[in-house]
Amino acid sequence: MRNDYTSDVFKKLLDKLQQESWQLELLISGFAIFGLFSIQSYIFEEYAQNAQDANVYRIGLLASATPIIFILLFNLIIHVLLRGLWIGALGLRYVSGDIDYDELKYSEKFTTYLKRKVGSFDRYISRLEDYCSIMFAVSFLMVFYVLGLTMLLVIYLIGNHYFNLYQGPYSNVLFFIGNTLGIVFLIGVLLTFIDFITQGFLKKKKWLSTIYFPFYKVFSFFTLSFLYRPLVYNFLDNKFGRRISYLLFPLYFLIFLSTSTYYKTSNYIKSTNLSTNQFASNNNYYDTLPEKEQVITAAISKKIITKPFLPFFIPYVENIEDRIIEFNPSLKPEKDKRGLSSSISINSNSRKLNKDSLITEYLKTFKQIYKISIDNMKYNQDYILSENKKKQIGFETIIELDSLQKGKHILQLKRKMQPEKDSLGTIISIPFWYYPD
Repeated sequence: MRNDYTSDVFKKLLDKLQQESWQLELLISGFAIFGLFSIQSYIFEEYAQNAQDANVYRIGLLASATPIIFILLFNLIIHVLLRGLWIGALGLRYVSGDIDYDELKYSEKFTTYLKRKVGSFDRYISRLEDYCSIMFAVSFLMVFYVLGLTMLLVIYLIGNHYFNLYQGPYSNVLFFIGNTLGIVFLIGVLLTFIDFITQGFLKKKKWLSTIYFPFYKVFSFFTLSFLYRPLVYNFLDNKFGRRISYLLFPLYFLIFLSTSTYYKTSNYIKSTNLSTNQFASNNNYYDTLPEKEQVITAAISKKIITKPFLPFFIPYVENIEDRIIEFNPSLKPEKDKRGLSSSISINSNSRKLNKDSLITEYLKTFKQIYKISIDNMKYNQDYILSENKKKQIGFETIIELDSLQKGKHILQLKRKMQPEKDSLGTIISIPFWYYPD
C-alpha cells in the first residue's frame, strides 16, 4: 500500500526511523569502507591497463570511480569516528550525567567562560548527532555530483565523436552543427558549475534566473540531478549544511595535494616507469615486471641475456594504428570500427576484404615506421602480431645477437615522425648486458 506522506502516521514513522537511523548508518559505513578498500586496488590496476591500451571509454569510467572511492572513504571514515565519539558520549552521559561546573571548582573567570563556550553535555551530544547525520548524507551526495560530472563528460565525448568525426554526406553541415551545440553545451556546463559552487546564486537574481532556467532544466536531466535534487535543497536550506559544503571542497583539494607530495632523496637519481640510457626500469623486462602490471612501451626478456637472440615486444595501442593509416592511407577503412561495438552482428552481402593481405600490409607499414638499433647499429626486423603472457596484443620480433660483444648494450626503439621525412624520434632506450653461454 502506498504511503501518504502528509498523514500523521507516516510522519510518526519517519520520526521513529530518524531516531534509529544511526544503526543503519554504522552498518552501511562499515560494509562500504571494507568494500572500498577491497576494490580500490582493482580499480587502479584496471585504470593503468586501459591507459596503456588507450581505451578512452573505460578510462573515463574508471577515472570517475577513483574520486568516488576517495570521497566515500574519507567521508565514511570521518562519519564512523564521529559516530563512535557520539556513542561514547552517550555512554559517559549514562554514567556521569551533565557537566557539573561547580564540582570542577575552577575560578569564576574560567567557569563563566566554559559555561558559555562548552555549555551543557546534551548540547554537545546534539551537535555530534548533527555532524554524523550530515556527514553520512553528504558522502553519497558527493558521489552523485561526481556521477553528474561524468555524465556531462560522456555526453560531450559521444557528441564530439558523432558530429566532428563523421565523414559521410553533409559532413560540413554536421561539423558546424556539432561545434555550435558544443559551444552551447560548454556554456551550460559553465553556468551549472557557477550555480553549483555559489549554492544557487544564478537562481536568486531575476534576470539571471530567466537566462539560466532553460539550461537548468536540460542539465538537470544530463547530470541526473532529478534523482537527488530534494536532498540538495534540504541540505542547502540548513545553515550548518551550507557551512559543511563550503568546508568540504577545500578539504578535498588539500587531501589531493597531500597525496601528490613526496620526499626527494637525490638531486639526480629518480625512479621512472621507462628505461633510459642510464636507468633500467622493471617495466621493460619481463623477468622483473610486476605481476599485476603490463608492458608500457616495450619490453625484452631480461637484463642479462645469455642466448644469441633477444625477443622484443611492443604492445599495441590505438595511436599506433592512427600512425599506420597516416603513413599508408590505403589501409584507411571506409568505416572506422574502433570504439564501442556490440558482439551481435547481422549478416550482410557487403564486399569481403582479404584480411590476410591487409594484415601483411599493416605489418609492413609498421616496419617502415618503427626502427630498432643496438648501440646505433640498425636492425631490419620483421614483426608478427603476438600475445604476451600479460594477455597484451602487440608486435613481436626476435633480434639476433651473434655480432655483439660481451658487456653492456643499449637497445633503442625509434619511429619516423612524418611520412615524407626520414627523421627519427627515440621512443625508448633499454639497457641490457650480453654474456653468451
